[in-house]
Amino acid sequence: MEFRKLSEGFGAEVHGVDLRDGKIFEKLKKAFFQHQVLMLRGQKLTASEYLQFARRLGPPEPHVIDQFHHPEHADILILSNVTKNGQPTGLADAGTYFHTDYSYLEVPARATMLYSIQVPKKGGDTLFANQYAAYEDLSREVKAKIQNLVALHHYGNRDDQDKGSRTVASVLSEDQERKVTWVKHRVARPHPVTGRTALYSVSGSSFGIEGMPQDESVALLDELKRHSTQDKYQLRLKYGVGDVVIWDNASLLHSATLTDPEDPRTLWRITVKEEGRPS
Repeated sequence: MEFRKLSEGFGAEVHGVDLRDGKIFEKLKKAFFQHQVLMLRGQKLTASEYLQFARRLGPPEPHVIDQFHHPEHADILILSNVTKNGQPTGLADAGTYFHTDYSYLEVPARATMLYSIQVPKKGGDTLFANQYAAYEDLSREVKAKIQNLVALHHYGNRDDQDKGSRTVASVLSEDQERKVTWVKHRVARPHPVTGRTALYSVSGSSFGIEGMPQDESVALLDELKRHSTQDKYQLRLKYGVGDVVIWDNASLLHSATLTDPEDPRTLWRITVKEEGRPS
């Protein structure tokens, strides 16, 4: 197993690994929490093999948008802009804004993994922003200010709440809306495994701060978002067919990038939750 840095700050490309080999898992798991993002090139996995690997990292949680679950395994969400007989085959909008997966759940996501099935000719990259580094660079005054603050989270994007601006696939049905509710997470959140403090989901699903007037809380969250998504904290990943990327939701923000609807792209996504008590 060989690791090559993807940037000076975080991320590693892993070579010499077959995810079907359970013997390498503990070493890979340790590297995952160390590097925050792992890119494993050229895997050849069935849906069952992919899911079997994911379960070693944590309990998979099916996405609330259930119409695009994999036909054999509901724990796999199909992300795709491909249509068949005029109907979408997958979720076309995977979040083209910085966010943290499942931060709208009481027990949030530990890891998200994408398996690239079909790669567009152009675009389709994923951007990541290192929230360990973003927190560490805050002034002592700001760290003290946010130390005990708790953010209020819900499914959606604080910066764009107009459902008409999204692709139809990303809008929840009435039944799906009833499955999500308001939850709370610390703004400066100790990582449940490493113990390091990171800014947590200051962009995306955080809509306010407990006990703070709405205008003040949004202004603070927006200030933290602008800080934490600066270019110096970012990493851009490009995919090839068969690539698997795994990232740590507790220490990163991520954003999909737009692609041409006529340029086919398909990925299989699995998100596994943290274990134990919620934050």
